[in-house]
Amino acid sequence: MGENRARVFFGTELRRMREEAKLTGKELADALGCTPQWISTMESGRKVSEQSALDLDTYFRTNGHFHRIWKLINDVELQTTLPPGFTEYAEQETKATSLRAFSGLLINGLFQTEDYAASLMATILGDRVPELVAKRMDRQAILHRDNPPLVWLTIDEAILHRIIGTPAVMRGQLEALLHASERPGTIIEVMPFSAGYHAGLGGDFTILGFSDGSSAAYTESAGIGTLIQKPDMVADFVVRWDSLRGYALSIEESRAAIRTAMERL
Repeated sequence: MGENRARVFFGTELRRMREEAKLTGKELADALGCTPQWISTMESGRKVSEQSALDLDTYFRTNGHFHRIWKLINDVELQTTLPPGFTEYAEQETKATSLRAFSGLLINGLFQTEDYAASLMATILGDRVPELVAKRMDRQAILHRDNPPLVWLTIDEAILHRIIGTPAVMRGQLEALLHASERPGTIIEVMPFSAGYHAGLGGDFTILGFSDGSSAAYTESAGIGTLIQKPDMVADFVVRWDSLRGYALSIEESRAAIRTAMERL
C-alpha cells in the first residue's frame, strides 16, 4: 500500500496521544482489545480501520478526531483506486441528457450488478470492495432519476460469454442487462462475432450529450481515463460510434443473444 499522508498523520496523532497518556503499545492494545502489533501498524501509517478509529475516539475522548482522519484517509485511497480522469468524467456523467457507450471487454459500470462488480474488484481491492461496489451502485442512480439520460449501449458479444465470478453471478448479470434493455429510453445492442473487425476494437468509449447541445467523450487506456471536450476530437468518437452501430444486431436480436448466453450458464 503506497503512502497516504492522511494515514501517516493518523499514526503520528495516535503515537502522540499514547505517549502523552504514558501508555505502552501493549497497554493501549489491551485497553482496545487488539494486539500490540496492530497498534504499531497504525502508528507507522501502514494501515487503519474504521472500527479502530472509533475505538480510539472513545478511549481518548477525542470527539470524533480519529474518525474524521479515517474518513480523509478513505477519500484519498478511493481516488487512487479510480483511473486518473474518471472523477472528472463521473461529474459530467451526472449532468448528461444522453449517453452513447461501447464496451468491448466488460459490462459497462452503469449496468453492472453488485455481484458482478464485486467479482471484478475482489482480486485487487481486498477489504475495500464493499465500499467501492456501493459507490458504483450509487453511480447508477442517474438511470432511475426523474428525466434520466437517454442511453444507447453497444457491447461486444464476447462480454456475454466471459464469465466473471461464478456462472450464477454471470447469469444474474445477464438477466439484469436484459431487464435494462426493456426500460424506456435505454437501447442495448450486441456487436456479434460475425462483425469481424469493427471501430469498437480500438477501445471502450462513452459519448455524453448535454442540454446545451455540447458533447464530451471519455475513454480509458492502460488504466488512464481521458475526458475529451474539444469538439473536433469528440466528433471523431461520434464517427466511430456511428460506424460500429451499423454492424450491431437489432434490439430484438440483441435480446435473443443475451437470452441464449444465459441459457448456456
